Amino acid sequence: MGWTPLSRQEVSQMSPAALAYIGDAVYEIYVRRKIVLQKPARINALHKRVVGLVNASAQAELFHFLVDRLTPDERAVARRGRNVKTGSVPKYTDVATYRHSTGLECLIGFLHLCGEEKRVEELLSFLEELDTNRKNGG
Repeated sequence: MGWTPLSRQEVSQMSPAALAYIGDAVYEIYVRRKIVLQKPARINALHKRVVGLVNASAQAELFHFLVDRLTPDERAVARRGRNVKTGSVPKYTDVATYRHSTGLECLIGFLHLCGEEKRVEELLSFLEELDTNRKNGG
């Protein structure tokens, strides 16, 4: 099933919430693929690793890790996502963390819909560095 990437102008007209919705799915698929391909494990163990990386806290942490590596245009997209007004925030996190994670998801969704998969891969590859830092207590 193929799809045609949209123009930056078309994607820019989409709501930040819609971009974050797409970005959340792209992010989760990336993490699941990364975890599954690392080493064979039982599904329960895979799920625990994925859940540790696919949550608002981990996404906000990655957002802060990436912010200086983003282009000005990417920062603007992430800012749009970060500033979106949500009706509620999950119980397990605070408003600031949730907004930063939404900013990351918005950026990932934007890049994905524009067909910029190499950039998505490049940005999400920093997740490995962040995951290593977390394991080493840094």
